[in-house]
Amino acid sequence: MKTFRKTLLTGLAALSMGAAALGAQAQTQAPQQNANRPHLTQEQREAKRAEFMAQRVAKLHADLGITAAQESAWSAFVASMKPAAGDHQHMDRSAWAGLTAPQRMQKEIDLQKQRTARMEQRLAALNTFYSVLSPQQKQIFDTESAEMAQHRFGHGGHGNWQHRGQG
Repeated sequence: MKTFRKTLLTGLAALSMGAAALGAQAQTQAPQQNANRPHLTQEQREAKRAEFMAQRVAKLHADLGITAAQESAWSAFVASMKPAAGDHQHMDRSAWAGLTAPQRMQKEIDLQKQRTARMEQRLAALNTFYSVLSPQQKQIFDTESAEMAQHRFGHGGHGNWQHRGQG
């Protein structure tokens, strides 16, 4: 029994040292890997995002088999999903720094109200579009939108950052 414990402890110690060595190696290599990545400007990031979204929209359009009768509802739905001007812009830090705590909270509430209003507009367009889909198209759309939500929120996206480590 003592031999087994010694062997087990020796093995665990070796694994621990190996894991520590791998962690140290990863830390030293990470800056080198990031140094090879080109730094994208805000415009380049937005262009890349727009290209990605255009590909997603085209794929969904093809997967759903949108008919000519559904095209206007589809176009309105796609247009509603485009970010509003300023959706990805943030207030200048110096402007926030000059506000008092109650003013900052009021500003955050105002911004959240604007986001909610945009979401309600998107929901209206979604409901209009969804109502013209066939049952088979609805099933495809539901599956695709669930996968997009899982990609966005289920894998460490912005949607679940506050829940990490809970549960």
